[in-house]
Amino acid sequence: MIKFFFKINKLFTSTRVVLALVLSLLCEPVCVFSEELPAVGDIVQKLQSAYENTKDLKADFIQETTIKSIKKTDREEGRVFYKNPKNMSWDYTKPQGKKLVINSQMAWLYLSAEKAAYRQKSESILQSKLLINFFSGTGKLNDNFIIKYAQTRAWDKDGNYLLNLIPKEKTAACNAVKLTIDKNNFYILQLSFDDALGNSTMLKFSNIAINTGLDAKLFQFQPPKGVQIFEIP
Repeated sequence: MIKFFFKINKLFTSTRVVLALVLSLLCEPVCVFSEELPAVGDIVQKLQSAYENTKDLKADFIQETTIKSIKKTDREEGRVFYKNPKNMSWDYTKPQGKKLVINSQMAWLYLSAEKAAYRQKSESILQSKLLINFFSGTGKLNDNFIIKYAQTRAWDKDGNYLLNLIPKEKTAACNAVKLTIDKNNFYILQLSFDDALGNSTMLKFSNIAINTGLDAKLFQFQPPKGVQIFEIP
């Protein structure tokens, strides 16, 4: 994911890495269309609670980034790991190796094909007032977003809730966020957003495992020998 979040900095702009933590659980095929639509505030409260009670997670992910000006979409795949609080690791395996590691002290972006690693103090990333604070368990969605059901429909074909989040503080990196929320667990199944230039990013997750006791070593990074290290302010 990530990639993560919406305060642009050189580390993530240059590699289109969206810093984010999203997860989902497999849900049973229970239809909700005949039920009364719950209030948006109730959905958000349950979503918030689900993340605050998540100690760690791991999942496969697919990320698609579309550049509007050249009508080009890049697709990347990999595995994401998260450990509360503020520990993230995104391992990109396709189409080429790339790793983003963030802990409470440092953020690393490693590009294996270029034999280069970019390093930045994590406080520069984690100070964002948008989704990154929510996913790390330190922020509240209602503090930073106006949240409504999607205008076209309130749920998808499986009955999962569709939400639109409009940032209260406008940024060039994000105009709005679209979330698909699991109707049973209230985890995020899919996340997408557009920036001010019309470029879009979409994330999907599968093979989710929650609270498995991830080792803290997953969130440490040591550049391989021969890798050039660049410091990012």
